[in-house]
Amino acid sequence: MERGKRAAPRIDLIRTLELLTELITKALCRAAFNQVRSNERQRHWSLWALVQFWNAVILRAPPSLSHALAEMREGREPWMPCVQTSDEAFFQRCRDLSWKFFQEVFRRFVESLVPHATPRYAASLWDLRERFTEVFVIDGSRVAAIAHKLKILWDERSVVLPGCLLAVYDLFRGIPRIVDFCADAAAAEMTRAKNALKGIARGTLIVGDRLYCAAAFFEELRQNGLHGLFRRNRRLGLRRLGPRPLRKKRLGPGRIIEWLVEGGSGVSAPAQRLRLIRFTQGSTVYELLTDVLEPERLTAEEALLLYGFRWSIERMFFDLKEVLNLNRVYTANPNAVGMQVYAAAMVYAAMRVAQGEVAERASVQPEEISPAKFYPKMAAACHDYVIALYIIEEMIRLNPGKRLNRPSLKGRRFTTIPLDEILVCKRNARRRRRKFCKARTRWKSFKHVRGGRKLT
Repeated sequence: MERGKRAAPRIDLIRTLELLTELITKALCRAAFNQVRSNERQRHWSLWALVQFWNAVILRAPPSLSHALAEMREGREPWMPCVQTSDEAFFQRCRDLSWKFFQEVFRRFVESLVPHATPRYAASLWDLRERFTEVFVIDGSRVAAIAHKLKILWDERSVVLPGCLLAVYDLFRGIPRIVDFCADAAAAEMTRAKNALKGIARGTLIVGDRLYCAAAFFEELRQNGLHGLFRRNRRLGLRRLGPRPLRKKRLGPGRIIEWLVEGGSGVSAPAQRLRLIRFTQGSTVYELLTDVLEPERLTAEEALLLYGFRWSIERMFFDLKEVLNLNRVYTANPNAVGMQVYAAAMVYAAMRVAQGEVAERASVQPEEISPAKFYPKMAAACHDYVIALYIIEEMIRLNPGKRLNRPSLKGRRFTTIPLDEILVCKRNARRRRRKFCKARTRWKSFKHVRGGRKLT
């Protein structure tokens, strides 16, 4: 190391595992099971054992579930539950137990995680925390396609999808607050979004894309005591109220104009009184609609900056699929797919809280840490940490009656990493544009495949 050059601070990597083990307890899983169950029984593969197993699968990314089950039975993975059953018993349990049990575990886990998730993300918008209860981003996505290995899919020419997701992302805490999995990939996103609003605290500001810019959704927000900010959808008819705009202002090389408008025809939903924010710069035009009519509560500049942060939820979906391996669906059974989805969401939420804590200790912004670099190193460190704990416990067990000093593993080299190795690397000006392929529009929900309905 050069003289005078300080070494990069080392970052703790096992906080994610601590959050998962401390908050996902047997008592939590038992309460979730009793809340959802109708006539199900716990059996050897209890809900807690299934949650622990799927979380380990997300962290370790085994080649297959059979491989993971074999390692569990042989004791090569001590962080997996010790369930001595056959592979067939596990797959039957995943087929018969509804994914809604995992949904309830995720909901309770997030409730217990929120007190640990101090707002650390999107620091440039923290002034909004004083004017709104929360600021959430809402969006939907589809789960990765199923490989055409099942016999019932051999004759299918379309891409077969096992389900879809709807997520509500906490902008300042950086975690998903609501994840709604649906086994029907063709289910209407707007209908599920309206149902998700019922679980959000009043006074929350919801940010979304053009899909949610509809009079019916604004009315649903009003009935639930919420507010919205969305990109303008041209299908929503607008009528200006008043001959003059509310405000005109120059913003750098661009210009902002605000109008008070009335949106909707009043047929499917009452006409909504909205504020239109238009930003123009040359030939570029951005138009946002919000039901926050007071400019002092949400200025046009804040609205434009806030909508740019809507991309955070797209980044979350990318991390879930690419970084946490959700693009690889281990089974084609909808219940097992739902289990994998919620396990990935729980690991992701814990990782984001740990990422925020790491950034605060290192005096950097959480967005400066790359999840694609942080996650694999964190997963490897957690695995080594669990193995070390297992060896220590074995040493104590094999020496009964002897007083052995239990070494502390906190701060060890294998549980930490230099900060420089997980920071985001800025890209150059060149960007790779993905070409549109018509084949992407030819997909079918697994639930609508002939014979697939019997497996849902």
